[in-house]
Amino acid sequence: MLYKNENGWKKQTNREEIFKFSEEYKYFLDMAKTERKFVTEGIKIAQAHGFVDAQTEKELVPGDRIYYVNRGKNLVLAIIGKEDMEKGINYVVSHVDSPRLDLKGNPLYEKYELAYMKTHYYGGIKKYQWASIPLAMHGVVILEDGKKVEITIGENESDPVFTIPDILPHLAGKVQGERKSGEVIKGEELQIIVGSIPSTIEDKDVASKVKYAILEILNRDYGIVEEDFISAELELVPAGKARDLGFDRSMIGAYGQDDRICGYTSLRAILDIEGIPEKTAVCFLADKEEIGSTGSTGLTSDFLGYFTGDMIEKTKGKFNEMMLRRALWNSQALSSDVNAGVDPIFDSVHDIQNAAKIGFGVVVTKYTGARGKSSTNDADAEYVAKVRNILNSENVCWQIGELGKVDEGGGGTVAKYLAALGIHTIDIGPALLAMHSPFEVSSKLDVYETYRGYKAFYKRG
Repeated sequence: MLYKNENGWKKQTNREEIFKFSEEYKYFLDMAKTERKFVTEGIKIAQAHGFVDAQTEKELVPGDRIYYVNRGKNLVLAIIGKEDMEKGINYVVSHVDSPRLDLKGNPLYEKYELAYMKTHYYGGIKKYQWASIPLAMHGVVILEDGKKVEITIGENESDPVFTIPDILPHLAGKVQGERKSGEVIKGEELQIIVGSIPSTIEDKDVASKVKYAILEILNRDYGIVEEDFISAELELVPAGKARDLGFDRSMIGAYGQDDRICGYTSLRAILDIEGIPEKTAVCFLADKEEIGSTGSTGLTSDFLGYFTGDMIEKTKGKFNEMMLRRALWNSQALSSDVNAGVDPIFDSVHDIQNAAKIGFGVVVTKYTGARGKSSTNDADAEYVAKVRNILNSENVCWQIGELGKVDEGGGGTVAKYLAALGIHTIDIGPALLAMHSPFEVSSKLDVYETYRGYKAFYKRG
């Protein structure tokens, strides 16, 4: 009669398997700290599991395993099912971008014989959390001739790192003392220090010799000149590896778990599908969610319609717009994104009765949004019941959750963009502590149960 929400560790009997899965997850987090690297590493794993580039296939039949790549920032894996796609497809959709700092187009300057680079933050961050921590630089630089240069600095023990120096507390009273928390470090103060040794060049036109010395290093190591920053995508992310957390090692602390925790578990779920599914299974790893799902690699683009239409045409030998519309309208999806776990230190922001807790399993979130359910998908009761049945049928440890008290705030996911296409959609993913921080916290049990939940959806959805 009563709804019971229990700590998942009390019920588990496979701790060794949970911990093994988490080690694999931690390794992937270390390898894929940006959306581009997630896609690159995801392709390697997909190919090792028999997936082939869909663009090389002229026709598709049930059982075929294919992938699509969009601008190096989206990865789609699909297994063609037995049923006609017009009867519906099972989508699990995650995003693989995370809050970070991006270098500005003209970032490098010198002042007081110190070289700095200017950044622009990406997504919702507490800016002060990014000061005085070691940062690594990841990304690509496209030279004028079109050559792509890949850069990773700060992840190996022998690499230098970067940091945003904060002001010492002894002198911070007037500069920071009266600032609100959102402005303890201001956006324009998010600048990394990159060098202090001046160049030995003898050229009267070179006034900023420390800056010039940095350009000399970049030119020597990567063939870069200053103008190349304009066509670069260089991201600053926390340096260092994902770590076990707690005396009992029950948790994981790492950057980028929102939402690579769902990206990895959904990727693993489709890779581990055995045989031919009834419905075509799709794992869609998207970009740009943290800034509104905009651009050609976000969920507001037509990429979902593009690859779905391509699959329809290659399985049926024909295509029209109504086939695609019918397929989407009959489809169902999990918007796989994280939820806000209850932190006992700050529990006042939650309605505890309806809040997610880490270690209690994957979280089913009927609605996200802010205050009056603004910008939410708000899944219909029929679909919620179906998801409940799927999870219970496979004995997945799950719970319900919200993003906080009604008037406290909130946030959104990709769910509303999927629902706008007529796809039955609900949010489901694990809870995190310290979400959007440089060191987010997850439960190993929740990671594993999220993976099991997505597998159950592909199997029974």
